[in-house]
Amino acid sequence: MKPDSIIDIHPDDQSRETAEIMRRFNDVFQRHDPSALAELVGEDCVIENTVPAPEGARHTGGEACVGLWTAIATEAGTRFDLEETFVAGERATIRWRYWMADGNSMRGVNLMRVAGGRIVEAMGYVKG
Repeated sequence: MKPDSIIDIHPDDQSRETAEIMRRFNDVFQRHDPSALAELVGEDCVIENTVPAPEGARHTGGEACVGLWTAIATEAGTRFDLEETFVAGERATIRWRYWMADGNSMRGVNLMRVAGGRIVEAMGYVKG
């Protein structure tokens, strides 16, 4: 796990709140423990993820988003290396490298949005 110093925070209250939510969100995947997701994800959350290629899939609603992220976080033999998390206001960008169980990896980015203290939008993109 990388130190918190890789999180750049814009100096305002909304950015600080978003940064804390992103820290807790990233911890889910670093620790393979999805127990915090229910309190981090809004009921109106929307995820556009990276699979199936090339368009990905859209997941709507808190339950669907928690379910998807739980499956990713608990997938055996995988890990995320966090490269950077940048926060400005209600928005965050997370750069990462995902290591699959077979040893291959891919780099990607999530564009996140927080509203009302919860994640309401996540758009995932991978380097092709």
